[in-house]
Amino acid sequence: MRNAFTGHPSRRHVLTLGAGLAIGTALATTPAVAASAAPQMKTWDGSRSANGWPVVDQASKERLEGAGNVHVSLVDGDVATVLLYVARRFSYEIDMLRPGDVQSHTIDRHIGARFESNYLSGTALAIRPLFYPLGADKATGMTEQERTIVQDILADCGDVVAWGGDLDPVKESHFQIDVPPGDARLSRLAQRIQGWDATPGQGAGSIDAFAPARVRRARKAAAAR
Repeated sequence: MRNAFTGHPSRRHVLTLGAGLAIGTALATTPAVAASAAPQMKTWDGSRSANGWPVVDQASKERLEGAGNVHVSLVDGDVATVLLYVARRFSYEIDMLRPGDVQSHTIDRHIGARFESNYLSGTALAIRPLFYPLGADKATGMTEQERTIVQDILADCGDVVAWGGDLDPVKESHFQIDVPPGDARLSRLAQRIQGWDATPGQGAGSIDAFAPARVRRARKAAAAR
């Protein structure tokens, strides 16, 4: 497969490509992960996760629209609106998600990195963490095309969402709310997403992340992070 597009693919092309990429990525990732050192697990003892949100015993179970019987457990309200938008775009534009593909809220306090504590507060999710595990070499993770889509998603979300591909250690499956409770940026983003969802031709399922203007915007946003 070529490493870059000469043009930009249609949504149908990306969906079709995504299925093959997912299979190829799984095959490529497995031996690399097996050869790498396992993350050292620690116990998170705090009452708040690393991003400042309260650790909770339960989270709201939300259905992932457009992905069959996929449900995600997240803090209800703006947090769920934003992170479900991230997951929907992955499902529409990279590869259709299936039950078991998304990990979210947990009460298991064993973590391999500080940012994994955010699952405890229901403010983070991991999309196909077996394909994109904690500490994996970037060369065995997402393809250039997948990263283009992820960077476009992040550009939509501004500084409200952080991606594990930008964190240390790397975990390209990881997405988290990166602002504290009560931050107005979160509510403003959730309102924008709701507006996109209510407007035909906007929002998840109707976006071309490879449109030149969007690629330029995503690169500029990535350079600013």
